[in-house]
Amino acid sequence: IFGKVIPFVVADVNIGILYVLALTSVGVYAITFSGWSSGSKYSLLGGIRSSAQMISYEISMGFSVAGVILLAESLRPIAIVNAQSGWMWNIVLQPVGFITFLVSAFAETNRLPFDLPEAEPELVGGYHTEYSSMKFAAFFLSEYANMIISSALIVTLYLGGWQIPYLEMLKLPSGLVVTLQVGAFIFKLIFMMFFFIWVRWSIPRFRYDQLMNIGWKVMFPLSLLNLLWAAILAMIL
Repeated sequence: IFGKVIPFVVADVNIGILYVLALTSVGVYAITFSGWSSGSKYSLLGGIRSSAQMISYEISMGFSVAGVILLAESLRPIAIVNAQSGWMWNIVLQPVGFITFLVSAFAETNRLPFDLPEAEPELVGGYHTEYSSMKFAAFFLSEYANMIISSALIVTLYLGGWQIPYLEMLKLPSGLVVTLQVGAFIFKLIFMMFFFIWVRWSIPRFRYDQLMNIGWKVMFPLSLLNLLWAAILAMIL
């Protein structure tokens, strides 16, 4: 604007990614306490399930993000996006990390096939069984807000953020470039949200033992392998 670069962010925090992950992990307390305080055994079981599920998959998510940080050499989201110029998107460089982060995001947001905390056949409505009116609406809105934030994180970390491959070669006016980049980010975000909803209606719910086995016996080892691969890539690139 008037020859000055204005980043398309609210605040460019040096520990941006760690800050976002820390904030998303706080949701465990809200779900656990809401299930416990409602005085229902079904709600309590839903809260306990949710806390175990989110803690288990947060480890795999953290290691996946560590691989991205290794290549970007920064915790700042802007630096991570800038490191994915051209076709050097992290989904291409770290496909295993993308898969582990995506699966962990489904588990973190309690979306099918990982919605065990609110499994209707077993727990009626899960941790929000005893809530109604605006209290239930708050839980419902927070679930979809979490889905939007997770989609934005996936776009930022693995899909190049607002980057459009080789856009700078066209030498377009700066205003048009900004508009295209904003449109690209919104398009990628909508695509990921569509993918969340599409999976919800396509894959059946896992059993609780299957959920934990996937988290600890599949996702956790894969995230460690991806971290090793990212370290090798960082040495090569």
